[in-house]
Amino acid sequence: MTKEREKTLRTIDCICRIFVGLVFLFSSFVKGVDPMGTGYKIQEYMTAWSIGSLSFEWALPLAPILSVALVTIEFVIGVLLITNSLRVLNAWMLLLMMSFFLVTTLIDAITNKVTDCGCFGDAIKLTNWQTFWKNVVLMVPTIIIFCCRNIKKKRRTFERDILVLLFAIAAMVVFAMYNINNEPIIDFRPWKVGNRMIPETDGKIVSYVTYQNKTTGQTEEFLSENLMQKDSLWFEEWEFVDSRVVDPTIIAAPGFSMIGIDGEDKAKEIIGSPNPVLIATSHNVAAIDKNGIQSLQRVKEIASQHRVNYIFLTASLPEDVEKFRQENGLADMEYFLADDKAIETMLRSNPGFILLKDAIVKGKWHYRNYNKIRSVDFENLDN
Repeated sequence: MTKEREKTLRTIDCICRIFVGLVFLFSSFVKGVDPMGTGYKIQEYMTAWSIGSLSFEWALPLAPILSVALVTIEFVIGVLLITNSLRVLNAWMLLLMMSFFLVTTLIDAITNKVTDCGCFGDAIKLTNWQTFWKNVVLMVPTIIIFCCRNIKKKRRTFERDILVLLFAIAAMVVFAMYNINNEPIIDFRPWKVGNRMIPETDGKIVSYVTYQNKTTGQTEEFLSENLMQKDSLWFEEWEFVDSRVVDPTIIAAPGFSMIGIDGEDKAKEIIGSPNPVLIATSHNVAAIDKNGIQSLQRVKEIASQHRVNYIFLTASLPEDVEKFRQENGLADMEYFLADDKAIETMLRSNPGFILLKDAIVKGKWHYRNYNKIRSVDFENLDN
């Protein structure tokens, strides 16, 4: 191989490594920031997929471990690509992982058994076909990287490569475990602190349209009813781009409800309350450990001191909830029922705590961090 050709191959290999490496780093970060969510997605695959009569539901308890393993492997591959470390080993790891992703997402796209692969967590949502074609695109530089795997590095530093590998593993495992034991440090879900869960429209359905100026490219959004005031000259200069409808009857979290013991959905009434509402959530009361029970009791005391409405939202059966309340000194705590997926979207911990006022999320806490609720100024939540 001539020096000129080797230089060209090195350049192409470098571009491919940086491109794929950055994609893998981003993918691992947005999943690692919410490993519980990634675990739920793995459980969804285990439930939906089977090979003949062989199902994978027996492995459901392993989902959290597999989640951490997945994001760690992705992160390691990304770091090794960017730093050009352990070239041969990493090229094989990359090819095997991309081949697995390609086959999996193709089956997903054809069968649609899992509607969202979760490849970028909750940060970016792609359809199954978009995910598949994304992997097809990534497969091209992956093959190039694999074919160039035996190009020798200018310096042989095996010890340095091992240190990079160990650092990458440790960094992601620590990061993922922190986010498991706390609420994710970055929240990509609908119930993010600061989000408004019910639109401000005075109870009316409001329609908006967006138009773009054909000459300047400027875009503006208008109330649909205000378009009647525009003349024909204006319509010649502007073109329609998009529209949206704000419906105050729809909570900004798909499939969410809070069913009371009377069978009525009280979600809008509770979430939209002008007074602070502290909601303790649990997708399964049977899975709450001793520390979780203690946090429910302590937060109840905090809510009582500040005269804040404190309620319990769970996906467990009513008889299980009643037993749980009676056994743990929470009998006077009003409870509501919701879908387990909806609760897991609100908070990853079991139990967890969320504070709302005027339909705005004011705070969220993992049960391990319930003491932080003591420092909340319930009298000045609007400030």
